[in-house]
Amino acid sequence: MSDTFNIYCDESCHLEHDKQPVMLLGAILCPQAEVARLSAEVQEIKARYLATGELKWIKVSASRLDFYLELVDWFLDEAQLRFRGFVILHKDQLDHIRFNDGSHDVFYYKMYFSLLSKLLSPEARYNIYLDIKDTRSRLKLSKLKEVLCNDKYDFTSQMIGHLQNIRSHESHLLQVCDFLLGAVSYRHRGLSGNPAKVAIISHLEARLGRDLLHSTSLSEEKFNLFLFMPQQDRDKEI
Repeated sequence: MSDTFNIYCDESCHLEHDKQPVMLLGAILCPQAEVARLSAEVQEIKARYLATGELKWIKVSASRLDFYLELVDWFLDEAQLRFRGFVILHKDQLDHIRFNDGSHDVFYYKMYFSLLSKLLSPEARYNIYLDIKDTRSRLKLSKLKEVLCNDKYDFTSQMIGHLQNIRSHESHLLQVCDFLLGAVSYRHRGLSGNPAKVAIISHLEARLGRDLLHSTSLSEEKFNLFLFMPQQDRDKEI
């Protein structure tokens, strides 16, 4: 296994009773050998625009719009970076009793498995970092690692080197994931009150040549999206 990749994961609207219509998970994949260079480039862009502190979607404002637009272009032009987003629609219709042993946490990690499994190859090695969720996350991560390895027939668990929680201030690439996932979240929640966020989303969609409201093909590697519907919604379509 000669290639090693880091994957940085974040979530938005993931709490069960937050009254949001969607839940989102996102991941940025990057060759481990490129992490230091790309992190330094994010720092350099931030320094040029005097953008101090963490890069977070929640902090987006009109005064830094040029900074955010350049960040979008930087990500899209950087061949070593890939983003995959998972959008769970109609979150209030999820039937955890029927499908998830009555637990939203079980569903949460099922969705993380679905997000990550399409990024993994048994021919490579991965370090996976999740934005910390709660004090109980460590035990669940162990099970997630086991399931991901078994899915790829990696019964010796050599494919995944690290699967751990970190805090967003520890990683510039995790912050970029927060920023991109925030844009997808804002679009799917139908929000429009922040003109800078609307401009960023419009710029991102123009560069991609498509909107953020539909799934992409699995072969789309740069900015991959998958929209998940609860079972009852899928049943209605049949």
